[in-house]
Amino acid sequence: QVQLVESGGGSVQAGGSLRLSCAASGYTYNNYCMGWFRQAPGKEREGVAAIDSDGSTSYADSVKGRFTISQDNAKNTLYLQMNNLKPEDTAMYYCAADIVGRTSDLVVAEGAYYGMDYWGKGTLVTIAS
Repeated sequence: QVQLVESGGGSVQAGGSLRLSCAASGYTYNNYCMGWFRQAPGKEREGVAAIDSDGSTSYADSVKGRFTISQDNAKNTLYLQMNNLKPEDTAMYYCAADIVGRTSDLVVAEGAYYGMDYWGKGTLVTIAS
């Protein structure tokens, strides 16, 4: 079965950058929709970005223009490039896979609470002001 492992989290100052990675094993990302989600203490988990099987992407309004999602199918690895980080980006970041392969906009909008089949354990991102 699919296993997902995130890496790349850490602590940076506001305005800095990080790149998160999510390595998958068991199955490739072909025909999947992959997403990044985050949860801050005391808040609900939310969709951040997603990419579907044809490469179409979707982003939360709060990260548009700052974050970029991509994947390397040959390596079964998902990435999230995060630039111009803000204190409100502080959260545990998770990657997840929808094996049905729904659209990226739906994964961002609803995947935090519905329809994702596999989840990683998360990587912590802390942004200092």
